[in-house]
Amino acid sequence: MKDLRALEEIWAKFVYEGEMDPSVPPPVADGWRRCKASGVNPIGGRGRRVDEEVFRSIREANASLIDAAMPIMQSVFDIVRRTGFLMVLTDGAGYVLETMGDERILAKSGDLRFVPGALWDNASVGTNAISVALDYNTAIQMAGAQHYCRTHHAWTCSAAPIHGTSGEVIGCLNMSGDAADVHDHTLAVVLSAAIGIEGKLSIMHNAELMRSALEGSADSIVLLDGGFRPVWSNTAARKLLGMDGAALAALDFRALLPDLDWAGQGWTRGGSFADDVRVPTPEGVVRCSAAVTQSPALGSRTLNVTLKKQKHLIASVNKLIGNRASYTFDDIFTADPEMKKTISLAARYARYDGNILIEGESGTGKELLAQAIHNAGSRASGPFVAVNCASLHRDMLESELFGYESGALPGGAARGGGPGKFELAHGGTLFLDEIGELPIEFQSKLLRAVETHRITRLGGTQEMELDIRIIASTNRRLGDMAAAGSFRGDLYYRLNVLRLEIPPLRRRPGDIRICAERFLERLNRSDGQNKTMSPHFLEGLMAYDWPGNVRELQNGIERAFYSSTDSVLGAQCLPLAVSASPAPTEEPQPNVEAGEILSALTLCGGDVERAAERLGVSRATLYRRIKRHGIDVKGTRSSVSNLNSN
Repeated sequence: MKDLRALEEIWAKFVYEGEMDPSVPPPVADGWRRCKASGVNPIGGRGRRVDEEVFRSIREANASLIDAAMPIMQSVFDIVRRTGFLMVLTDGAGYVLETMGDERILAKSGDLRFVPGALWDNASVGTNAISVALDYNTAIQMAGAQHYCRTHHAWTCSAAPIHGTSGEVIGCLNMSGDAADVHDHTLAVVLSAAIGIEGKLSIMHNAELMRSALEGSADSIVLLDGGFRPVWSNTAARKLLGMDGAALAALDFRALLPDLDWAGQGWTRGGSFADDVRVPTPEGVVRCSAAVTQSPALGSRTLNVTLKKQKHLIASVNKLIGNRASYTFDDIFTADPEMKKTISLAARYARYDGNILIEGESGTGKELLAQAIHNAGSRASGPFVAVNCASLHRDMLESELFGYESGALPGGAARGGGPGKFELAHGGTLFLDEIGELPIEFQSKLLRAVETHRITRLGGTQEMELDIRIIASTNRRLGDMAAAGSFRGDLYYRLNVLRLEIPPLRRRPGDIRICAERFLERLNRSDGQNKTMSPHFLEGLMAYDWPGNVRELQNGIERAFYSSTDSVLGAQCLPLAVSASPAPTEEPQPNVEAGEILSALTLCGGDVERAAERLGVSRATLYRRIKRHGIDVKGTRSSVSNLNSN
C-alpha cells in the first residue's frame, strides 16, 4: 500500500482534475467514479441515522445475524480493546447494526455519525471499506485518502462481507482505526471473524433444520428444563402421551416415568443414560426404551428425553456391558480392595491427558472403566469412540481408523470419502479395544498417530491434527508380546504411559455376590418380578471360576432368570448360570470339609495351589473355604516343616 501522503495526492488529482491513477484498486476506482457522477460531496461523508421505528424493523430482520455475530465480535474486541479500533456490524444494505469500541474511538466515530442506524453505503457517505465489501462481495482494507470523502482520511478500515447459508451477502464486519495504525493483519482478523460468523449462522440454520427433523421423527422427544418440566415436545411425544403442550408443561416428568433412575443422574457431565420403562398412554401401558441426554447447547441443565417403542424387553443389565459412552465410576460395583485400588488410580488418571493401557481378561469390564475415565475427565462432553481392533478386517484397517478420500477405496464406494475412528473422536476419547490383535505390519502407522495425534486419510495428502485422548485395552500381556517380538515395543511403551490392571472375578470373590444381586435386581425391576437367589445357588456361583468374568456372570444370571419359572433361583438353576455346576446336591458337612482341607494341606506341605489341585477346586475357592473354617495355613505349613526336620 502507498504511503498516506501519496494517497492524498492521488485522491486530489482525481477529485479536482478527474484523473484516475492506475494504482487505485479497481473496486475503489469504480466507487470514486460513481460518487463523482452522483454528486457525492468529497468534503462530506457524515452518515445520517434513520428513525427509531425503521431501525427497529431493520434489527428485527437481522436478528439471526446479530445473534451469531455478537459473541464473535466480543471475543475479537476483548483482544483489540486498547488498540483504538472500532468494530462495526452492518446488514446487507450497509445499515450499521452494532458497534464496539472504547470511549475515545466511539466519540471519534460519533463525530462522523458512524453509529447504529446510519446507512454507510457508497451514495450516502462516499466510497468506504463497507460499501466496497458489500458492492463487490470482497474483503478489502482501505486507508487514508483511499476513502472518497476527506472526513474519512484519518481512518483505516478493514471490511469483509458475511454470507448467508445460500451464499448471498447478508452483512459486513468492519474494523476501523487511525490511518497511521494500518496493518495487513487487521484484515486477516476481520476476515477470520466473518468466516466464524458464517459458520455460526450455518450451525443455527442446521439447528433449525434439526428441530424440524425432530418434529417429524417417529420417536417421541421431550426437552426438560432444570426442574424436569417439559419445555418442548414433538408431535410423536404428544400423541404417545395423549397430552397437548400445555398439559405436558405442567408435569414433573419424573412422575410420568418413575422407572427411570433419575436420582442416579448418569447424564451429568454431558453423559447420558438409557433404560427400559413403562409409559402410561391412553391406549394402556407401553414399553419403551428411554434415553436421557444432556443438551449443553440449550443450557447446562436441559435434558433431552427420547422414548422409542420396543417390541421386546431390553434388559437393563446390558448397560453394564459398556456399549455406550455413558458410564461413570459410580456405575462400577465392587467390594474388593484390589479393584477399589484400580478404580481410585483410574480416577486420578482421568485428570491427565496421557495414554492409558487397561489390561484384564475378557469380560472384566475394560470398556466400562474406559468410559468412566472419559466421563470424569476434561473431554467428558466430547465423543467416546470405541474400536474393537480384533474385528477390523486386515485390508480395511487404515481406512477404518484414519478415514479415506474419494476414490481411495476399490469399487468407487463412498464417492465423497469418509472419516475414520480417529477423526470421529476429535475432542474426546478413542478407545482401542483388543489392541494386541492388530497385525504387527500396521502397528508402525498406528504408532505415529498415537505419538503425534496427527492422521492423513487414505488416499489423501492433508494431515489433520486431532485433540484426542487414547485409551487402549487388551486381554493379553502386551509387555510379554513386545519382548517376544509379536508386538512393537515402541508402540507398547507409547500406549503404556498410564497402566491399569483389572483383576479377574475369581480373584475378587466378594464381587460375585454383589454383581449377581445387582443383575437380578435390575432384571426384577424391568420385568416386574421379585425373584431371589437361594444360599445354595449363591454358593454355586462363588465356587465357580468365571473364566468369562463379569460378562459371563451377567449372562448366566439372565439365562437362569428367564429360563426358570420359580420365584427362587436354586440349585436346579446352576447349570443355566454356569458352564458346569460344581455344587453338590447336598450341603457339605463342615467338619468333613475342614478335615479334607487340612489333610490336603498337610500332604502338600502347606502349598495351597497344590492342595487345590488335589481337591479338584480352584485356588480362589480353596482360600474361601480356608477362611470359612478358620484354618491356619501358616501354622499348618510350619507344623509340616517341623515334622520333616525331625
